[in-house]
Amino acid sequence: MVTTKESVNVTLDLGVHMNYTIKTMEESDYDEVYKLWTTIHGFAMRSLDDSKEGVARVLRRNPGLSVVAVSGGKIVGSILVGHDGRRACFYHVCVHEDYRNHGIGKAMASEAMMRLKVEGINKIQLVAFKENALGNGFWQAEQWVMRDDLNVYDFVLNEANITAFNK
Repeated sequence: MVTTKESVNVTLDLGVHMNYTIKTMEESDYDEVYKLWTTIHGFAMRSLDDSKEGVARVLRRNPGLSVVAVSGGKIVGSILVGHDGRRACFYHVCVHEDYRNHGIGKAMASEAMMRLKVEGINKIQLVAFKENALGNGFWQAEQWVMRDDLNVYDFVLNEANITAFNK
């Protein structure tokens, strides 16, 4: 594994050779990242928050924290990362289904977590839909704790920000 300030290069051989790089998500990655998001079954996207402008706002507010995985010149995974100075949140964590089970998700999460530690952030939250058995299984296997001592509430400030789920 080779690490620089902006990327991590990983080569794995788990029966099938897989070479990928974890790098900082840039605004210029948006079109390819959005295309990836549309391929993920059960993935929820919001019309405004997940627009080019919405994602750019997150990247500018949290520079250098969001990551993508690149293999063969193609973006195959992403994590959008934000924090409020106290607690961070992972959004839109995904790996293209053709690239799963090669450690890409774990490598992206580890890299994002290291970046957050440098920022002085001590806790991360994420939302995994109850029906997302694959995602919930992944986070549980990675020792993330599902909270049952709190409720999550939403309040919609802009009705135009429509949530749609991929089929």
